Amino acid sequence: MFQHGAYTLLIDSCYDREIFPTLEQALEWTWASTQQEVEAVEFVLKKFFTFKDERYVQNRIVEELQNYHSNAETNKRIAMEREAKRKEKNTLGARSVDEPPPNHKPLTTNHKPITNNQEPFNKEAKASLSEPKVLTCPQQEILNLWKKNLPHLTQPRSWVGNRQSMLRQRWIQASKPSNYSPDGYQTMEDGLKWWDSFFAYIAKDTQLALGFETKDRTWKPDLEWVVNATNFQKIIDGKYNK
Repeated sequence: MFQHGAYTLLIDSCYDREIFPTLEQALEWTWASTQQEVEAVEFVLKKFFTFKDERYVQNRIVEELQNYHSNAETNKRIAMEREAKRKEKNTLGARSVDEPPPNHKPLTTNHKPITNNQEPFNKEAKASLSEPKVLTCPQQEILNLWKKNLPHLTQPRSWVGNRQSMLRQRWIQASKPSNYSPDGYQTMEDGLKWWDSFFAYIAKDTQLALGFETKDRTWKPDLEWVVNATNFQKIIDGKYNK
């Protein structure tokens, strides 16, 4: 379990930061403090990463990041070419009838101008306007809702880096229609209502709010644990219901 947690945190951190860690950074990114946690991080680094130039690198992440940036550059180029064509068409459309464009040939009486040439561009423009936009994750507002519903659990003093990344991923995940969120949410207000009810569900209907007894202490979750992808899904599935 320690190794699985270390692996998940390291992978998420590499994707989020787009860099690979030194040993010291890996321990910092995973908040490893006990000897067992440190050993788990070292185990994962040796087994799943390659030590190169003082950093621990994973080739699969390198390839996926390269593909991501390559696709981003291609999309940017296509968008710029499309915009240039649009401006060119607008410029031609704005010309005076008395000022025909260069190499202009008079239309014969049998020629009918094709007016639907613009349709593909217009349809594409309309489609892009209707595509759903990814809402910015309101990190602080969600932290406030956590404190409101579960004030007796640990409240984060710092919420940066991988913690923000995990919460942003869960925010996007919950916004999409699913079995547990049939309508999802498309506005900031609706999203905050969803998270308010989610934390209320944890507080009232799950064992997580009370914690679990171990041999020498009572374990209780914190927000970072809740927004971990695996734990989030288990809560949604009702694994911790009373």
